[in-house]
Amino acid sequence: MSKRKGKARSGSSQDQIIQIDEAQIRSHLDEMVRSTVEGMLNGLLDAEAERLVGAGRYERSAERQDTRAGHYERNFDMKVGRIKLKMPKLRKLLFETSIIERYKRRESSVEEALIEMYLAGVSVRRVEDITEALWGARVSSGTVSNLNKKIYEQIESWRNRPLEGFYPFVYLDGIWLKRSWGGSVENVSVLVGIGVNEDGYREIIGVVEGLKEDKESWKNFLRHLKDRGLKGVRLVISDKSLGLVESIHEFYPEAKWQRCVVHYYRNVFRLAPRGKVKEVAAMLKAIHAQEDRKAAREKAC
Repeated sequence: MSKRKGKARSGSSQDQIIQIDEAQIRSHLDEMVRSTVEGMLNGLLDAEAERLVGAGRYERSAERQDTRAGHYERNFDMKVGRIKLKMPKLRKLLFETSIIERYKRRESSVEEALIEMYLAGVSVRRVEDITEALWGARVSSGTVSNLNKKIYEQIESWRNRPLEGFYPFVYLDGIWLKRSWGGSVENVSVLVGIGVNEDGYREIIGVVEGLKEDKESWKNFLRHLKDRGLKGVRLVISDKSLGLVESIHEFYPEAKWQRCVVHYYRNVFRLAPRGKVKEVAAMLKAIHAQEDRKAAREKAC
């Protein structure tokens, strides 16, 4: 009886001995890695400063080019935590290091990731959680907001840039996208203009948000393009939106209009039996592939 109790006590004691606090060990290892990397990088920075100066700290040497002037701290975020880099300051020479260049590239890629997450509809709170999980440091909502302001300024600058040169051919169309607004998802119309310049290259010349694809929205868009310098327009290609077609000649009276072939095909496909769509598509492409109108009419017949 006593033996059984002794074994039981022994087994219980053994269970307690082999229990491991995994979180504590991981935290301890992270701290070891963090402190090791911090010491190594700061040692490399000191060595690089000594190489530039031409002498060690407090060393008297004929080869000395400069003297140290203390240091300043710079944070470096890693998965295991934030380390502090002690950046040497020199009195005359400019201290540059490849470590900082790598940090700048990393910082830039992190900013791009944050902006992409926000534009993809990820909430600011969720962005904070993701950054803490990935990089060991939480990015504040203020940082995310500042990054968004920066990218919006760049977008607005691009949207309102002057249009130089001539664009003989202009494609106009509206696309519908979903937008998160006040906790709900709404459809929003985005009006897009693509111009073909004199060298034959296509370029997005305008993007604006429209309440809907009506005449007033298209007039505002065309006025926006004209005010920015759109000129030399000979042909405008679009769908058969009456508000759009009517607005074109108000701003570019000498330009001709052509119905977009893709939109025309889609209109035809709606009237064709589902089983005949591929056959109808092949016929339409064969007609449009002809060299002139006479040949196209013959092909159609």
